[in-house]
Amino acid sequence: MQIFKEKEALKSTLEGLRSDGKIIGLVPTMGALHEGHFSLVKRAALECDRVVVSIFVNPTQFDNPEDLEKYPRTLEKDLELLQQAEENLIVFVPTANELYGQAVVSEHFNFGGLEKVMEGRYRNGHFDGVGTVIKLLFETIRPHKAFFGEKDFQQLQIIRKLSENLQLPVEIVGCPILREDSGLARSSRNERLSEQHREKAAFIYQTLLKSRELFGTKSAEYITQWVKEQFKNHPFLKLEYFEIANTKTLQTINHKTKGNQYRAFIAAYAGDVRLIDNMPLNN
Repeated sequence: MQIFKEKEALKSTLEGLRSDGKIIGLVPTMGALHEGHFSLVKRAALECDRVVVSIFVNPTQFDNPEDLEKYPRTLEKDLELLQQAEENLIVFVPTANELYGQAVVSEHFNFGGLEKVMEGRYRNGHFDGVGTVIKLLFETIRPHKAFFGEKDFQQLQIIRKLSENLQLPVEIVGCPILREDSGLARSSRNERLSEQHREKAAFIYQTLLKSRELFGTKSAEYITQWVKEQFKNHPFLKLEYFEIANTKTLQTINHKTKGNQYRAFIAAYAGDVRLIDNMPLNN
């Protein structure tokens, strides 16, 4: 396993691999690695000759300074786990100034409205931060393929739009959500949950399952109101939003239209930990 902290040294190594015709994959992470991340690494290793895993807690995508401060940082443990997972990995662990330069600020992007709904409505500037860091990583690493989990489905669609807008020669690969035995979507934030909150948070997944079942016979409005009622008096979870949206446009729907794909999106707090999840409602 090779570890790089500086962009130029990484670029030089990757250029040599690229000249030899190697396919380069990228798995961007913010560290605190879990099985969901490793499923992306394994998928990338199957499809690419060399895999770069970036570990960087990106400050510009946090609208809440307290959330940034509390975000788990476990670099030493992460590197040990990556060493065990795949022998031939390249790991990129830049500082903010190394990646951004002196000014650690976001660019502004137009993602055609994808950035204005759901997470974008509740997290000011979040997707400008995401777009900026992914653009910087893509420019530095120039991967042939980049792998992202569908737990952050809105982010996945925005990165696809970023790649399209900038005409970047990178294939964006979405990978299925990996879940704990309870159904809770794996997330670095889960490590901040108390044992009780972690157990109760499985209710989010159970709600999504029931929503998918109801989607066959009930309207989107009915399901949305039903979900709100389920969370209304929940002693451990507080619903931030639940929306049924068009999978492609991410726009909330009032009624279903034949031929379109739909997905349920949810954000909820378990204590002070914010959790998100989503699920396709029709195939």
